[in-house]
Amino acid sequence: MIKLDKPTVAMFGGSFDPPHLAHQEIVKKALLNLEIDYLLIVPTYLNVFKSKWFASPTQRLQWCKEVFDDSKIIISDYEIKQQNPTPTYKTIEHLSSQYDIKYLIIGADNLSEITKWYNFKWLNENITWVVFARGNHKLDTTPLKSYKTIPLDIPISSTWIRDSFDVDMVDDKIKQSVTQTLRKQMTIEDRIANIVKVLDEKKAEEIEVFNLDDADYIATKVVIANSLNPKHTIALYDSLKDELKPKGESFLHADISDEWVVADLGDILIHIMVPEYRQRYSLEEFLNELIRDKNS
Repeated sequence: MIKLDKPTVAMFGGSFDPPHLAHQEIVKKALLNLEIDYLLIVPTYLNVFKSKWFASPTQRLQWCKEVFDDSKIIISDYEIKQQNPTPTYKTIEHLSSQYDIKYLIIGADNLSEITKWYNFKWLNENITWVVFARGNHKLDTTPLKSYKTIPLDIPISSTWIRDSFDVDMVDDKIKQSVTQTLRKQMTIEDRIANIVKVLDEKKAEEIEVFNLDDADYIATKVVIANSLNPKHTIALYDSLKDELKPKGESFLHADISDEWVVADLGDILIHIMVPEYRQRYSLEEFLNELIRDKNS
């Protein structure tokens, strides 16, 4: 019986929380620069140096399958199935029954902690490290026995995307899912705070928030703000969309005129109007009456 050789692969592990354009660039360059049959992508259940994730392991695995769609890419669910943080050594040990894992892909930011990896000595003796370096990042490769460096021109990370809510750096295939995940992680109080912050920074006046949790009304919260003039009314609405959509907010519908904008966010309504309209329609009186009825 002829024993077929195992395919030669490079392994690229990480949280992919979320996967982004830098990850895609790493994959593209690895396939171009390494002599491999396949690139093996291994999303972690939980990084051994972290205490929590942004999106669930199942969600991140699905994102990887959607984003890294190539005949030379294999997505492994091994670590996620363990339902515990899994050291890279253990993963290589397991997957080596199927693949000849020649390369291990890491980012330059991993180098400062690399000697702390579980069974680093074995890894260092048995694989070639592939280090992707961003920009002019100074590399200390002293601990590495065998390595290759590949430049990376996209200076972003998953943490940066989550902290800045910049989903523009995420592939269109997962952008909507990322924004939905972002929104699920925010309470309605967080969302109201974001709305008020934008309005305040953009010079809206007389900002009020009405809590209609138990009232018989179409929304849970209502935000009312004055604009300075008709042009400012539209500018405030545009600023809300520009700054809140990347944070996962959905603008379901809007009634727009120069004097008045009503934005429907589902459980939140935002009214922006010139002072004359606000005085004419006395919306506050109507909402306060609903609140009084709720409390009576």
